[in-house]
Amino acid sequence: MSFRWVYAKTDEEEIVPALQEQLKIPEKVAHLLALRGIDSYEEAKTYFRADLDALHDPFLMKDMEPATERLATAIRKRQRVLVYGDYDVDGTTASSILYLFLEEFGVNVDFYIPHRFKEGYGINPEGIQYAMDIDADLIVSVDCGITAFEEAKKARREGIDLIICDHHNVSDSRIPEALAVLDPKREDCSYPFDGLSGAGVGFKLVQGTVDRLGLAKDHPFKFLDLVAISIASDIVPMIDENRILMREGLKKINHNPRIGLKALFDLINLDIGSISTSNIVFSVGPRINAAGRMGDASKAVRLLVADTKEEAKARAHELESINIARREKDGETMEEAKAMVDEYYNLDKISSMVLHQPDWHLGVIGIVASRLVDTYGRPAIMLSTVDGKIKGSARSIEGFNIYDAFKECEDLLEQFGGHKYAAGLTIDEKNLEEFRQRINKIASENLTDEDFKPELKIDCELDLSKVDMRFWKLLSQFEPFGPENLRPIFVSRDVEVVGVPTIVGKGHLKMKVKQNGSGVFDVIGFNMHEYLPVVRNGQDQKLNIAYSLEENYWNGRRSLQVRLRDLKSEEGNP
Repeated sequence: MSFRWVYAKTDEEEIVPALQEQLKIPEKVAHLLALRGIDSYEEAKTYFRADLDALHDPFLMKDMEPATERLATAIRKRQRVLVYGDYDVDGTTASSILYLFLEEFGVNVDFYIPHRFKEGYGINPEGIQYAMDIDADLIVSVDCGITAFEEAKKARREGIDLIICDHHNVSDSRIPEALAVLDPKREDCSYPFDGLSGAGVGFKLVQGTVDRLGLAKDHPFKFLDLVAISIASDIVPMIDENRILMREGLKKINHNPRIGLKALFDLINLDIGSISTSNIVFSVGPRINAAGRMGDASKAVRLLVADTKEEAKARAHELESINIARREKDGETMEEAKAMVDEYYNLDKISSMVLHQPDWHLGVIGIVASRLVDTYGRPAIMLSTVDGKIKGSARSIEGFNIYDAFKECEDLLEQFGGHKYAAGLTIDEKNLEEFRQRINKIASENLTDEDFKPELKIDCELDLSKVDMRFWKLLSQFEPFGPENLRPIFVSRDVEVVGVPTIVGKGHLKMKVKQNGSGVFDVIGFNMHEYLPVVRNGQDQKLNIAYSLEENYWNGRRSLQVRLRDLKSEEGNP
């Protein structure tokens, strides 16, 4: 797929030479800092050097005082506590953090993760009943609960205290009637950073409770590996506290991972010592998430809290088997969806895709919707039938707010929720065709042909002759990468292809390039086999390439390589 190259700009370009002089860094590195809103030596120092001492005081969060007081009481009195989590990676890591923290003090602790299909998201009556059945004194919810208004009332009626730890948006400023509600997105919360993951909020509760118990300040840091996995997997902004927690969590993952994680790393051949954010996003997270996608996320928690090598190994193999089944289901569903698009949709005339197949697995249709967006450059809505109800997931493109589009169709929907780029819905079958037509009409009125060609956001142009180990060492300090701190993408023009480009693996383009007397760089373009004719022509004409720089680790050796994102021949220059 070819992209529109859109160059990032800073409103204060005069900052660049000042940063360059103050920090004694190359102009391009100063430009990258300016694009990230860093405009002074002190801000740059914080960006590059912030450590765990820079974490915010947990007691700045609304309701932290009563929450930590109650949890400390439960610990001192060895009360019965139920940790109630969500079924995704964020929820299962958060549940594991609270479970392990309480378990080490001898608290009578249990966890509850609702079944994705039988119960759905969030605190529900079945979960409250489970708490009653085990005679729980306290429920601590993580990564859910901010909309549990009725469930909070029921818990209170039953004499069970409830602490809610959530990070989702608060609806209409209403707060459930719980003993404490920790959510940095509360309007009345003055916590300095509202971008924490659900596990991040749970971690702050642990931090505060440790302080209240008078324990060592570094006591909660043993959970940073789980916090890091939640941050990477939940796509929260990689700024402020999240950057610190992610960086320090990666250190723990690479030096002293817990038993369950090590078993998983060993099984999928990840080398401890070189595990990155990308490894978590593309290898670790999907395997932990697979359990919840296929139904029972408690299996993921059992891996993360395993305390023997034998159990950890068995749990890791169990998750891998579930993930293989999930991938097979993904592939089957994607092929069926593409066949449906090819048969029923004229892409020159439609602006959105609404696909329904009653037997599609509810746990994978969101993933497939994302892939359809990537493939066709249009909003995609995937629908399945569950217990007589049509339910589905939607994914969108830049420039089209799918949640707002659903609001325009709310008279046709039984339920919906989500945000700008992803949403879920429930609809009666009799309204399906009208919904399909209305969504397409809304999309066609708000999108242009240009919108259907995806953007590739470019940080700046870069001459390959300027890329040396000093440049790379400075660039690597921008890590960890994630939303709002994305890996920089560069453009180099008039690049020469060296040698003969080839296809390796399952359709990956591999070649070598140089520019303006630079050294020769290895290039890999994953799933970019269709560009082979273009780059072979590039041996006779120069190319413009868009790429990121990364370190390749293979067979114990590290090397710098160019990760190709897009390319243009001279005739197709943007």
